[in-house]
Amino acid sequence: MDSSRHLKGRTALVTGASRGIGRAIALRLAQEGANVVFNYLKNKDLANSLKKEIESLGVKSLAFKTDIKEFEQVQEMKDSVLEEFGTFDILVNNAGIIKDAALAMLTEEDWDSVIDTNLKGTYNATKAAIVTFMKQKRGDIINITSVSGIIGLPRQTNYSASKGGIISFTKSLAKEVAPFNIRVNAVAPGFIETDMLNELNENFLKTAIEMIPLARLGKAEEVAGVVNFLLSEGAQYITGQVIQIDGGLGI
Repeated sequence: MDSSRHLKGRTALVTGASRGIGRAIALRLAQEGANVVFNYLKNKDLANSLKKEIESLGVKSLAFKTDIKEFEQVQEMKDSVLEEFGTFDILVNNAGIIKDAALAMLTEEDWDSVIDTNLKGTYNATKAAIVTFMKQKRGDIINITSVSGIIGLPRQTNYSASKGGIISFTKSLAKEVAPFNIRVNAVAPGFIETDMLNELNENFLKTAIEMIPLARLGKAEEVAGVVNFLLSEGAQYITGQVIQIDGGLGI
């Protein structure tokens, strides 16, 4: 295999990849030779743009308008991956949203939407993939959590709860499926330069940057680099781990 494209011939599914961290991950995996399938919820133009950019790297891509909160839709997407490529090797659970508010002001709707997208969405995609991975006795799962799920951040009780749940989900599943040669890890970004940051309070973000030892925001490509490492030959003895990429915020 061409060592410069260590994922050549493999197929990856990246959820919520039309922008931000998910987009950077999808492109990095494509650069490494993987065929990349991804879902989006609303913006078809962004999805089509990403699909073309992935294919320009010499690999195949599929884009699905799939609501990660709905298991049947996710299951259909997984079936389409197998039908198209005949193989399914990598799952990156990236889809996520934020709906920040102080708990006293947090609506039930905003609690449910964050938990259902971030935590249940991770369950849905992993549930759809896991039997295939177990049957073929191989597979890599990487869950995108957050430093908020480790240290907790104010006005993010719903987000912190969902991301903390993903961490526990990762550790539990890693033990469960290790006998099937399936590795499950998580990456916990801190504050990364993406559109999602625009939804955060400006004063909150300024204060957060002051708390970061490296005194800057992270880049989506830096998160993608860690994901790529976890899929490399050098990481084959790593499972059940949470790697923080937060400039030291969670120390």
